[in-house]
Amino acid sequence: MATETVNRPTMAYASLRVRRAVPLTPSMVRITLSGEDPAALVDVGADQYTKLFFPLPGQPRPVVPPPLDAEAGVMSWYQQYLAMPDEVRPPMRTYTIRAQRPELGELDIDFVLHPDHAGPASEWAARAAVGDEIGLLVPPNALYTPRSDAAWQLLVGDETAIPAIGAIIERLGPGTILRAFVEVSGAEDEQRFRTRGDVRIEWVHRGARAHGDAVVEAVRAAEFPAGAPYAWISGESNLVKFARRHLVREREIDKQAITFTGYWRKGRTEEDNGREKVRRAAAGEPLVEED
Repeated sequence: MATETVNRPTMAYASLRVRRAVPLTPSMVRITLSGEDPAALVDVGADQYTKLFFPLPGQPRPVVPPPLDAEAGVMSWYQQYLAMPDEVRPPMRTYTIRAQRPELGELDIDFVLHPDHAGPASEWAARAAVGDEIGLLVPPNALYTPRSDAAWQLLVGDETAIPAIGAIIERLGPGTILRAFVEVSGAEDEQRFRTRGDVRIEWVHRGARAHGDAVVEAVRAAEFPAGAPYAWISGESNLVKFARRHLVREREIDKQAITFTGYWRKGRTEEDNGREKVRRAAAGEPLVEED
């Protein structure tokens, strides 16, 4: 797995307010946030991600964890977060920063809406109003690190990966060859991106199938361009695992040329995943299972 491209040593919490909310598809909304802290608008890469903290019911703003110690370990911020009393600990989720406009003090975050099983982030985004406040952990980090010798690029993901996929595609240099396979519920969830690259996107409709099955099948059946690629896979953990397994075992793509991250896991919350990472870090185990 590629390492994070930029990790500034000092981590802090910034406050952001909703400037506007714009529906993109029936299941995704773009929330534009504004803030005065310049650290919240540091561009570290196409798929930059950060932690968002949401207010509990009845709160005008979330209570963020205590200030961070720059000398502490990589998971110290999460240990401090877990140590907060239950009645004040804010719901926390990881999100991709879709775009930034530092000159305007703005950044965009695209939220997938889950009306049938909404979590705290989806629920907040569905009713976000101008002036609503959330917390953000800065600086953001990024994983997308294409190799200079890659003949082409491959992106695989589900709807939760669309913000990063869109940002990657829009930043491509002229003529860069990229193939993307994106699983969504149906045609109404497809999006369009402007790009200077040679890009082809296969939108895979999930329908009634289990999450991830359709896109992994599409990748297995695809005819790839010639040459060794750089691959980036994100989304539900099993989708990521099986897509990566296919690329390594059947396509014989170098493991070092694949960046992968499970954004979420069916049946588990981000809190569950975070506690598991804390346990792994304490035990000296890898934070990510490489199968």
